[in-house]
Parts: sequence; structure tokens; C-alpha cells
Amino acid sequence: MIQRRELLSSSLGMAMLSAVGLAQAQSTKTVRIVVPFAPGGVQDILARSISVELGAALGQTVIVDNRAGAGGTIGTGFVARAEADGSAMVMAAASHNIAGSLYTKLAYDPQKDFSPLGHIGSASYVLMVHPDVPAKTAAEYIRYAKANPGKMNYATAGVGSATHLSMAYFNGLAGIDVVHVPLKATGEAINEVISGRAQAVIAASIGALAFAKDSRIRLLGVTSPKRSKYLPDLPTLAESGLPGYQFDSWFDLLGPAAVPAEQANRIHAAVSKLLKDPAILERLDKQGIEPRDMSNADFGKLLAADYVRMAQVVKASGAKID
Repeated sequence: MIQRRELLSSSLGMAMLSAVGLAQAQSTKTVRIVVPFAPGGVQDILARSISVELGAALGQTVIVDNRAGAGGTIGTGFVARAEADGSAMVMAAASHNIAGSLYTKLAYDPQKDFSPLGHIGSASYVLMVHPDVPAKTAAEYIRYAKANPGKMNYATAGVGSATHLSMAYFNGLAGIDVVHVPLKATGEAINEVISGRAQAVIAASIGALAFAKDSRIRLLGVTSPKRSKYLPDLPTLAESGLPGYQFDSWFDLLGPAAVPAEQANRIHAAVSKLLKDPAILERLDKQGIEPRDMSNADFGKLLAADYVRMAQVVKASGAKID
């Protein structure tokens, strides 16, 4: 009987040591937030604005890792194949679901190969044009584009990015022919419009807010179904010339499929803590991101519904990548 108790005590002790060892391994392992686009874009700025505080909340070092290319699918694919321990996650947005319908061949499944880890919030986009474009509303822009088919262009953060599909969707609904100029980041796309080398860009609010009073670029409207609290005087594109148009984006940290529930809950709790931090909320506000704390289970449902919506956007845009 004594021997049996000693064996049981020994087994429990080993189990406790193993658990402690696992916790220590997790606490010392660097967490990587993969941004699937070049530096300077909305996902990059957002990731960098929370990385230090997220690391403090997790008790781990958090780094931002830009892995740009192929409309965000290279970096996203890297996370899909990473170890499912919460040490690698992608700063995902609308382009995550867009890829599932845009690409005929994709090395991962946007729905099945990822685990929600922490929802941050959402943002609208803004249609901006060079001042030489004689348009102050979406309706005037559409009329001008129809009068000049194939002579205008628009810049984006790359094929398959949200900046691409939001504009391709706009063009498809409006029935206009505007040439696509893919770049690597939203900041580059905006600079092309400022320089006059491109005539238009649809950029996330974070990229547009700084130009609200800049004479080098003109804001025509927001993509959301209602006016943005950050640009209250700017009409929606639906009310200013293209009824039925809507495009916005969520932001969430996604890890590989099968991240253990305990680890997923730990990361979610850390993100939730950040969304109560006044300093973080102020940063999000400056980026035009409306924070929203959401359970991983609820975001999983939102992700599934958004996948269907984005499939409709891709279809309406007429875009497809083999």
C-alpha cells in the first residue's frame, strides 16, 4: 500500500514538473505576429501598435514579422503551417477571406486551417482621388471614368489585397473600366495617387485620416454602410453615387488550426486586456479602428459569415487569379 502511494505521489510530481516545464517553455518562447503585407500598411501599423503591450500581457516577447507577397497568401500560409502552440499568428483582415474565393488554387483553407485567437476591431475604407480628377462625389467619378474607359488607373497594396478587391468591386458595380496598378503596401498606393501617377485608391481609414485636409488628394466617400465617426462629414459611397456598395474589414489574430483551447483563451484574455487600456484605445482611434471585444467562438461565426459575403464581392468584381 505504501509503495502504491509512493508511486502515485511520484507520478503526480512528474506531471506537475511537466506542466511547469511546459508553462516555462511557453513563457520564454517568442511570439510572432506575421503581417502578410509590406511595412506601412494598416495591418503592419496595427500589429506594431499593440505588440509591446501584448507581450507584457502574455509575459513573452512579441515580434512583428512582415512576410509580404501574393496578396497576403505567403505570410498567411506560413502561419497555417506553423506549430499550433500560439507562438505564430497572422494579423488577419478582409483579405484573408477574399483569398479563398479570389485564388483558384490556394495552399490553405481560410476557414479550416486557422484558429481565432483575439479580435481587435473593424475599420472602413475611403475612396481617394488625385485633385486632377474632376470629381467631388462618387457619382461624378463614375461619370468621368465612363467617359474615359481604360485611361484611368487605381493603385493598391497588391493583387488580392482588400485595397484591390474593394476597388474592383466598386468598378464592377459601377460598370467602369479602370486599370489596376498593384504595389506592395497601402502607403505606396497612396503616394502614387499623391504624385499623380495613379488617379485613385481605396485605403483603410488609417491611411486616409492623415489626408482629410491635404490638398494633394481628395476624399470622395467611405465604404461602410454608414458614415464613419472619424470622418463624419464624408458621405458613404452608397449615398454619394453607388447604391448598394459596401466594404469594410475586421482585424483579428489567427493562429494555425488546433491551437489548444487553454492557449487560445490565454491569448484572447491578453487581447481583451489591451482593449481596456486607454493608451491602446487612443492608438486604435488614431488609426480609425473601432475596437470590439469578441469571444473566439463568436468571431469564428463572424469569420464564416464574412467568407460568404466576400465570395459575393469577388464574384461581383469579376476578379480571379489562377
